[in-house]
Amino acid sequence: MSGDDTGWVRVAARGDLGDGDVLGVVAGGHDIALYEMDGTVYATDDICSHAYAKLSDGWLDHGEIECPLHAGRFDVKTGKATAPPCIDSVRVYTVRVSGDDIEVKLD
Repeated sequence: MSGDDTGWVRVAARGDLGDGDVLGVVAGGHDIALYEMDGTVYATDDICSHAYAKLSDGWLDHGEIECPLHAGRFDVKTGKATAPPCIDSVRVYTVRVSGDDIEVKLD
């Protein structure tokens, strides 16, 4: 494994995620939500920063994920909370697509 591959973990196949889809995965002990928007894949923590709810069970709309519990929202590119009751951001992960693999960087 080269230095460039350190920390990268395969989390899904590219075909598992279509345009506008959200997919929850677990990798390295992290709950991660994957988002597909206009051919680009993004990843954030899957657990809302406000209360325990999986963002992957929410609704992706115009680059924001709406939490299914209290309707708070996060920007999927930055992780920034964009609507109350959410205040704290969620972690974003660097994503790469390698062949048919979606990989996220965990370190």
